[in-house]
Amino acid sequence: MASSLTKDSVRPGTPGSEKTFFGHPRGLATLFMTEMWERFSYYGMRALLPLYLVAPGGLHLSAGTASAIYAVYLSLVYLLALPGGWFADRVLGPRKTVAVSGLIIMLGHLCLALPAAASFYVGLVLVAIGSGLLKANISTMVGHLYDGPEDPRRDGGFTLFYIGINLGAFVAPLVIGTVGENVNWHLGFALAALGMALGLVQYLLGGRHLNPKSSEVPTPLSAEEKAVTLRKGLIWLAVAVVFYGIVGGTGHFTLNWALIPLTLIGLIVPILVIGRILRDKDLDTAERSKVSAYIWFFVAAAVFWMIYDQGGSTLSLFAEENAKNSVFGWEFPVSWYQSVNPVMIMALAPVFAWLWLWLNRRGKEPSTIVKFSSGLVLVGASFFVFLAPLSIAEGGHKAAAMWLVAIYFVQTIGELTLSPVGLSVTTKMAPQKYASQMMGVWFLAVTAGDSVTALLSNPAVGGVNLDKMGFVALEAVLAVVAGFAVWMYRNKVKKLMGNVN
Repeated sequence: MASSLTKDSVRPGTPGSEKTFFGHPRGLATLFMTEMWERFSYYGMRALLPLYLVAPGGLHLSAGTASAIYAVYLSLVYLLALPGGWFADRVLGPRKTVAVSGLIIMLGHLCLALPAAASFYVGLVLVAIGSGLLKANISTMVGHLYDGPEDPRRDGGFTLFYIGINLGAFVAPLVIGTVGENVNWHLGFALAALGMALGLVQYLLGGRHLNPKSSEVPTPLSAEEKAVTLRKGLIWLAVAVVFYGIVGGTGHFTLNWALIPLTLIGLIVPILVIGRILRDKDLDTAERSKVSAYIWFFVAAAVFWMIYDQGGSTLSLFAEENAKNSVFGWEFPVSWYQSVNPVMIMALAPVFAWLWLWLNRRGKEPSTIVKFSSGLVLVGASFFVFLAPLSIAEGGHKAAAMWLVAIYFVQTIGELTLSPVGLSVTTKMAPQKYASQMMGVWFLAVTAGDSVTALLSNPAVGGVNLDKMGFVALEAVLAVVAGFAVWMYRNKVKKLMGNVN
């Protein structure tokens, strides 16, 4: 990537040296590579996770328990983005927080690389904490590189950054997945640690090119606030230690003593956060109306991510047992399916960006509500497609790999219809008081959706087989009905949205 740095003339005040990164501030190269390597480690480990959990050479758990662990892990990553943003705003600042997060992620992957169940679960928690800290802040630092929202290079910079995300996500399963499945599970996890280490090293070396604003703590805690926060944190930690000490000491501890509370937290916190914003007396009538409208988008997004994120668990576990994982007679690791979505995103995202502009110029661009409802219908349609390979498997045959590719293709179209629009509408509808926090609220939709999956798949709670035709059909119908409901009530939602299009 260094070869793409060219000596171009840059505008005065551009952070970094006289060199640029494809015409953008050189600091973008640092953040691009950091995010690429972090996504390499994250998606590589994620591709292996459900397969390792059920493998005889891994933890050899049931598919239901594996799906619950996978869903809880994903929900934690997005849940922790909210306190991750708070930590940077009040304690360390974005730049130092990202450095700390990279170290935590690397240590987490090293714990996963150790052949012990206890260290494995510690590793998952560390990776979730680190990912939450990083996710909330690295995008903020990209924004700091530009001269405010009106800088004409800003959108292009975020597009390049988005390519880095998907490039890391695409390569990771091909490398880490292959080594983990075909050589050694723990060596695969160790490669994820190496990827994060490379990202951290280049981040520290390239830190001088970042905007000094990224080192600032926007609203630092006062001495009194620090004392109160520390005291509350220690009290909650002590409660947890005593509680789990009693449970463990009496011989009653099982994995569900951790999984079920985390699942419930993932469902309760989004409700509490949105409820607190809605009840805030500082909001005027127009802002409160927009938050009420946003609830529609939030619930719709939760349904979407509940189904979409099963691409890494339910579909992956189905492929392991019931698919012909080969093309023209050439077999490939199951984890490679996780590279399908990012490569399709890179191929199709520019097409969608062009399509919306082309329709807009003709006055025919669909509204935010129509795009959202389309995304829901498409993710439901992907599970209707899933019924075909499920039917083939129930007939005693193995389904062709292209059935799974078709499911990921439909889901990718749905993601491009809903996800960027969701990010945009979140910023547009955020009350002024919560302008910086609302992106964390958007991430909580993922948390809520994955928590529902965890609750349903956990054998001790829902005990639902997520890859059975009846339940897959039910989820598909739910998403399509939700999509039509959003569309049918579009006028009501539009009225609540006020001046937001």
